[in-house]
Amino acid sequence: MKPYMLLAAAAAFFPVMSSVAMAGPIERACMASDRGGNRSLCGCIQQAADMTLSGGDQRRAAKFFKDPEAAHATWISQSKSDDAFWDRYKSFGQTAEAYCAG
Repeated sequence: MKPYMLLAAAAAFFPVMSSVAMAGPIERACMASDRGGNRSLCGCIQQAADMTLSGGDQRRAAKFFKDPEAAHATWISQSKSDDAFWDRYKSFGQTAEAYCAG
């Protein structure tokens, strides 16, 4: 059986996974936040995260949605690793703002 036929058969047999199950950490945190709930915007922000942050950085940044004090602590930290993360996080924020503004 050709690979594409096998994929088509599998797609017909197995139920489609929900978009929430496939959402990344930033999108899930955005949707769960008190400012979230806009699937389109949260998905766009996740796309910006995918372009600018590693998986580990995304999981770390996702925690900021529930705990803004963690973001502040990272921002004021004197550690080189926190400074490097913060530079990547700022780049993500700028990308998300430019990519998702509308």
